[in-house]
Amino acid sequence: MKTRTILFALFILAYQPALLACDLCKKNQPKGLENITHGAGPSGNWDFVIIWSAVILVSLTLFFSVKYLIRPKENNPSHIKNIVWDKNFSEHGG
Repeated sequence: MKTRTILFALFILAYQPALLACDLCKKNQPKGLENITHGAGPSGNWDFVIIWSAVILVSLTLFFSVKYLIRPKENNPSHIKNIVWDKNFSEHGG
């Protein structure tokens, strides 16, 4: 497993320049987005609105998923997890 991880890291580092934009794409990208990817990039203001809306949506989703994963706050005795846990504990003598 350790060998696979090291080989994967070396592979990613070795091909990193291939993942970045070529000289022509760097020149065609808007200011602030140069050298990120190939292609023309955002072509108008609506593209930036869509991109930033997606960034905000993904950030909020990540925040709340981590928050509720760490502290779910499911203290209600009638919550479904308590029914499952009670059933499992009674079957195993717990």
